Amino acid sequence: MLKLSRYSIGVGDRFAHQARPQLRAFMLAAEQGIAVVPVWNKSNREHTFIGTEPTSVREAALAAVRELNWTKPWHVDADHINLDTVERFLAPSDFFTIDVAHFIGQAPLAADLDAFLARHPELIGVVRIPGIGQPFTTTRESVAKTAGTFLAAVKEAGRIYRHIASRKGEGNFITEVSMDETDSPQTPPELLVILAAIADEKIPIQTIAPKFTGRFNKGVDYVGDVAQFTLEFESDLAVIAHAIREYGLPDNLKLSVHSGSDKFSIYEPIRKALPKFNAGLHLKTAGTTWLEELIGLAEAGGAGLALAKEIYAEAYGHAEELCAPYASVIDIEYAKLPLPAVVAGWTSEQYTGAMRHDSKNPLYDKSVRQLLHVGFKIAAKLGDRYLNMLDSCEESISRNVTLNLYDRHIYPLLVAG
Repeated sequence: MLKLSRYSIGVGDRFAHQARPQLRAFMLAAEQGIAVVPVWNKSNREHTFIGTEPTSVREAALAAVRELNWTKPWHVDADHINLDTVERFLAPSDFFTIDVAHFIGQAPLAADLDAFLARHPELIGVVRIPGIGQPFTTTRESVAKTAGTFLAAVKEAGRIYRHIASRKGEGNFITEVSMDETDSPQTPPELLVILAAIADEKIPIQTIAPKFTGRFNKGVDYVGDVAQFTLEFESDLAVIAHAIREYGLPDNLKLSVHSGSDKFSIYEPIRKALPKFNAGLHLKTAGTTWLEELIGLAEAGGAGLALAKEIYAEAYGHAEELCAPYASVIDIEYAKLPLPAVVAGWTSEQYTGAMRHDSKNPLYDKSVRQLLHVGFKIAAKLGDRYLNMLDSCEESISRNVTLNLYDRHIYPLLVAG
């Protein structure tokens, strides 16, 4: 079976120009003795917005791997696919994030629910899991309620998995099940029921992306109770270790954190929790690299800075339509966004200060950062004009891409301390 390494990070590359500087960040980690592999990802929605095909992701990644002589594993993720969108990803992808959040809450067939309860009497009553101080106490009714919420979603994941397997062959790809894009977080007892159902569907899942407590907004830090997140994260790790033993799930099954980029306040708790359970981690970094392209353009000054200002002005003018698809994962104070006329007068330092994720910098503006995070459609409409500017400002962009991924993400998450 194609097996995902213990530590992996999903990296987006909206315009297929930054695979090399992204890969350099993983090479820096390797120099520190940390084996973490890149998983290049781009969703169907992003391909549609930009007008690209999934093959472009593999081509860009492969070019970087060859140029930098990367000999360790790497993967291409068909990000957040379903049966309607998976077809175009089958050939270029070896990692499939199966998104079944829309099926959460749909009532399963009564016969399926009864069969699940009959198969899993161990879920009812007092459930003791090593690593969790207090046992879970459940009833048939509470387990039935949880299964009733998630069973249809898991059944759909099974259908999607089997479709992919029928085309690519068993064991030739990595499977993740994503349930993060929903309103309510899954508790550790609910995660155990979900994993039991996944095992019943015979999905050889290697990563699972639950929804955690708190806000995981695009491009900004975690919003929530860090202590509560830490308790929940560690409990989930314990549940996964238990489910591997109990249900024969793959021994490298690990948590996947979406959207994991820029969640600096929870990186230390995550890093400290992993060795307690001998656990791995997959972190998906969303569109962080696109923001570093803008920062690099602004830092370069001249025409690069002018184009970055133009993109902001267009994003500001089309904020409502840009933000609508991402409403559940952004929190923007629209009234406080600077007017385009103000941004037009900014220096490179003012633009990069507002954009670069440094909460200690008084110029940092998380609303500006979030607006531009979802504003990549503006750059896409510029076509070759934008792409040519990326080439002209390659030095400053590449430096920012590498340092952001290594210094702000990989190092504090997997290397520090």
